[in-house]
Amino acid sequence: MNLPRFLLFFWIAIILGGLSPAFADLGADTNKLSLKSTKTKILAIERLVASGDDQAVAILQAFLVGNLFVHTLDKTPVIGRPSPEGYHIKSAVNGRDLGTVKKTALKKIRINNKLRKIVRGALGGLTLLSPDRDLRLNAAKSVFKSHDVLVIVLLEKAILRETDDHVLAAMKRSLAAVQATNSTQTAVRLSAIEQLAAYTDQDVRTVIAEIVGKEQTSEAVDPVNPVRIAAEKALSGIEARLKIWGYVASIFQGLSLGSVLLLAAMGLAITFGVMGVINMAHGEMVMLGAYTTYLVQDLFKIHLAAYFDWSILLAIPAAFVVAGATGVIIERSVIRFLYGRPLETLLATWGLSLMLQQLVRSLFGPTNQEVVNPSWMSGAVEITGGLTLTYNRIWIIVFAILVLALVTFLIKKTSFGLRMRAVTQNRAMASSMGIRTGWVDAMTFGLGSGIAGMAGVALSQIDNVSPNLGQAYIIDSFMVVVFGGVGNLWGTVVGALSLGIVNKFLEPLSGAVLAKILILIAVILFIQKRPRGLFALKGRAMEG
Repeated sequence: MNLPRFLLFFWIAIILGGLSPAFADLGADTNKLSLKSTKTKILAIERLVASGDDQAVAILQAFLVGNLFVHTLDKTPVIGRPSPEGYHIKSAVNGRDLGTVKKTALKKIRINNKLRKIVRGALGGLTLLSPDRDLRLNAAKSVFKSHDVLVIVLLEKAILRETDDHVLAAMKRSLAAVQATNSTQTAVRLSAIEQLAAYTDQDVRTVIAEIVGKEQTSEAVDPVNPVRIAAEKALSGIEARLKIWGYVASIFQGLSLGSVLLLAAMGLAITFGVMGVINMAHGEMVMLGAYTTYLVQDLFKIHLAAYFDWSILLAIPAAFVVAGATGVIIERSVIRFLYGRPLETLLATWGLSLMLQQLVRSLFGPTNQEVVNPSWMSGAVEITGGLTLTYNRIWIIVFAILVLALVTFLIKKTSFGLRMRAVTQNRAMASSMGIRTGWVDAMTFGLGSGIAGMAGVALSQIDNVSPNLGQAYIIDSFMVVVFGGVGNLWGTVVGALSLGIVNKFLEPLSGAVLAKILILIAVILFIQKRPRGLFALKGRAMEG
């Protein structure tokens, strides 16, 4: 340890050890900041920190931003801020207002980059003893990032008096980081590295990696250097755990993406399976659901601001009705005349999609519209390993499960579902049994469009609400439906989750665009072997 560092430790130890308060003179120490000697300034900074005085924070903050001066008349330190008449000054020692003086009455106390770094660390140390819990927590995090040895004694003192478990853990983590990087005692460094090895996060990994790098490149390389060996072992363990948590993060993100794809593709699976219609306007049903959410939120902001957090609960049925009604109108006015002509249906629905996009642009403009997350969907759950589970994504997964359960109940347990399944399996036989296949077609198309509208509500919480919103999901939706099996709801579930998880595992390796291309190629090759997808519907019409 060099002489300045040794002196710093010496002064801190004796001051915090109980030396007379009069010895820590804020005025004298602040005046020393104006001297030329950097060593003297560092000692003065450390004495200010060790004093534990609240005014020391104001002094160091003013010093850091260039607002600390010496009054030329009485040589007292003051904190000054520019004013129309000159500088408004306060006493640096007690904060007493001293009025306004001319600029010539003050001499600025200069600071260099080395001192700025020290002061920033010192300010973090001072707030370690703050009565405010959040300030103490932020201070502990700041010390961890700076690894500043100048506040190590304050950190130890703060640990002894800390009562909050979360803040205490952050302080111990910071102390271990400072000791591991700065201590000259091998035993202390080994103990600190052992403590850091128990953590699983990227910040700790960076600290340990820095230690390994310094030990490997030191002038006297020791093959059996215990610090280097311990650091390498700790680094290996942390990286192994981070890798596992990385897989968990990819699975969560894949489930989140899969839930989005499931919501977007569920309605298409029903429509495509029952009616055989290639609906290129399905993405615009998603868009209508998102814009319905925007309108509902806007109404709540104006008329029911106190209940804004519940606006999304009203937006869900509203989006279902708007998109479903639009779907029924499209089916009755256009599609019912094109059954049996898939190419013409594709072109017609593509034209409808362009018309709907232009209609929305004319009504709302081409720019993105703001849809706000309610408070209960904002924030995230932080888990070790750097894994963060955002509330909006979690709720979308839950929402997808609920929608799937409702649709499954509708299809399996209601008379409408029975008729829809009959039409799916054998349209001619269903018609001969008295089922109004035209009515089933319209209601099925409306159901599929309504589900797409609900998907738009979910997407509005994680994506931009714009006229092009649906275009980003239409291709993925068709890919999910074809891969899972046309008209099979469970096939759509498996297809959506599979493609979502695989996509998130491929993205870190190949990039987002190439990952989508690889998945598309894989699906094409799979369809060559199984043209009817993973789970093909069975029935006379299907088999024929």
